[in-house]
Amino acid sequence: MRVLVLSGLLVVLSLLGNAYTNKSSNEWKQLFDGKSLKGWEVLNGTAEYKVEDGEIIGTSKAGTPNTFLATEKNYGDFILEYEMKMEAGLNSGVQIRSNSLKDYRDGRVHGYQVECDDSERRWSGGIYDEARRGWLYPLEYNQPAKKAYKNGEWNKYRVEAIGNTIRTWINDQPVANLVDDLTAEGFIALQVHSIGNSTEKEGKTIRWKNIQIKTENLESARMPMPEGVREVSYLTNTLTEKEKSNGWKLLWDGKTTKGWRGVKLDNFPQRGWHIEDGTLVVEKADGAESGNGGDIVTEKMYKNFILEVDFNLTEGANSGIKYFVQGNLNKGEGSAIGCEFQILDDKKHPDAKKGVLGNRTLASLYDLIPANGTFYDPNLRQKRFNGINSWNRARVEVKGNHVTHYLNGIKVVEYERNTQQWQALVNYSKYQQWENFGNFEEGHILLQDHGDKVQFRNIKIKELD
Repeated sequence: MRVLVLSGLLVVLSLLGNAYTNKSSNEWKQLFDGKSLKGWEVLNGTAEYKVEDGEIIGTSKAGTPNTFLATEKNYGDFILEYEMKMEAGLNSGVQIRSNSLKDYRDGRVHGYQVECDDSERRWSGGIYDEARRGWLYPLEYNQPAKKAYKNGEWNKYRVEAIGNTIRTWINDQPVANLVDDLTAEGFIALQVHSIGNSTEKEGKTIRWKNIQIKTENLESARMPMPEGVREVSYLTNTLTEKEKSNGWKLLWDGKTTKGWRGVKLDNFPQRGWHIEDGTLVVEKADGAESGNGGDIVTEKMYKNFILEVDFNLTEGANSGIKYFVQGNLNKGEGSAIGCEFQILDDKKHPDAKKGVLGNRTLASLYDLIPANGTFYDPNLRQKRFNGINSWNRARVEVKGNHVTHYLNGIKVVEYERNTQQWQALVNYSKYQQWENFGNFEEGHILLQDHGDKVQFRNIKIKELD
């Protein structure tokens, strides 16, 4: 009797298991039927796509802009899986939540792209904002993930776009962990990147297969994202729950002047600065240093910290983010004194050609150490600037005497304070007259008025032990 009951129970469990499996598998939908390009359309360029042996094959073509094979249907929240293989020397990716609108650059495809990168940079799985903001999640944020992509082989990608989060995996290794809310819906598209007029790269192929999407019961299907994979957020003046739990705080609330004052005032300047649509704006004047509303500083002083500030430069503009600022050092005209993350239009502002070896250019430690991505990774070629009238991210890390500058996720400056080498640099700079310059244990954080219009937002800090 016991055997019959157990046998019957096993049958029931088996049927339930099969029912669950069928239900689960039915939640995945094939975006590619393996036989045709039904449900897809070609946008922007003239590179060829064809179907062969259950694969979509895109072939590079000289003389055409980027070409996209896009789904006719739009998708909002989803989990997407696909496999892709790319010949050496090419660049490609898969667009998600992307659009082609007549009123945006005459239909230019734009939106999030999950990268496929064959170069030595190895940013596959990172997230690029095609034809819009540029790199959002380069793999300098998650360097171990550079090993996930296998050049010249089939690679399995997983993309989870749920709410304002976009997370990626390659071959089951976590890669990108992005928070952004600019676009909530759009098509999915396979890219054949432009090769210009290169005859060497013409005729090379990118292949995709097993493209499937899940749009229901997403929360229960999420893959766990390890704590060590950095979350990068572009939410405006808002902290994510993870940032809050990790000790980040907003230095500016996006609405008021709370926590800030004029560097030589007891209150916020009455002119020269204003708040507009969630941005803190230093107004255009005559280009003079601290000659309009003047610099503003945090009311609090900081010692060990990670500081992030998003900034937007107008053409020819000059400004800066200073730290270790001592308000009483410069009692005369001009800006307050402190170590400075330079903000500058290198092409149009004359200060870029002054100083020594470019140490007054964008993201440099002003007048002391020039910024250059190639100092730390020769494959990066140059510091990564998103351009004038575009948002860029400054990051300064201070851990005791060790200080680093980052521009848009790429390390560009690194130095040690309170050393003989540091003092030699100071003695050869405009700061030589200021006793103990850069060696103070703590100081204010400053945003500079240099008489040019610059916008700031997403000003946040994490204090370290």
